[in-house]
Amino acid sequence: MIPWLERDDPFPPLASALNHPNGLLAAGADLSPARLLAAYRQGIFPWYSDGEPILWWSPDPRMVLMPSELKISRSLAKTLRNRRHEIRFDSAFVAVMHGCATRGAEPAAPGGAGPGTWITDEMRAAYLRLHELGYAHSAETWIEGELAGGLYGVAIGRMFYGESMFTRVRDASKMAMVHLVRRLERQGCGMIDCQMHTGHLASLGARPIPRSEFSLRLRELVNYGMTPTKWNAPEADSNVAA
Repeated sequence: MIPWLERDDPFPPLASALNHPNGLLAAGADLSPARLLAAYRQGIFPWYSDGEPILWWSPDPRMVLMPSELKISRSLAKTLRNRRHEIRFDSAFVAVMHGCATRGAEPAAPGGAGPGTWITDEMRAAYLRLHELGYAHSAETWIEGELAGGLYGVAIGRMFYGESMFTRVRDASKMAMVHLVRRLERQGCGMIDCQMHTGHLASLGARPIPRSEFSLRLRELVNYGMTPTKWNAPEADSNVAA
């Protein structure tokens, strides 16, 4: 059994999360900015399908990408060098969320929901509010003036929490991810939360670590007092391979 959270209830300890399904911690509460930010600071995220109550997760192990461990395959490096593209940040946040909800986003929900089905209208509204407050961000690959792929997530202190990614053109989401990682590395980000294992993320250097190790690293990184802000400044290296 998992606890039901009323509006002002705190999250239970992460050690109480279920093993099956992996990481299910609690249900209920709401998706207010305060609740979401409190969740992310503790290594918890919401993931549920339309028609379900809000479900809160903290899986063990946790898939993470250290910015310094980014891997770029030879084929991806060639694409980054040769394909005419533009990388933008926070220029089309709503469109990126829509793309993740409708174009077969990665990853699939831990509870078994299909690709994109957890990005409900309620979730879109909640993350748009975080975006307006300067916490949620999108990284976008544009080709010939069209949004070809991208991802969105949440930044707190020196942590970035990846939520979902989509692609309409081969490697477009990976291209956005590469530039996002390079940007985060320049900003001093210490860890990118990828939540659950996928081959897509593993190919870029993400790896699982125990939840206990994730929590220790998290407590240090989220406490840097960085001011939330939009990331809509142009990237000088948007057409250069990392």
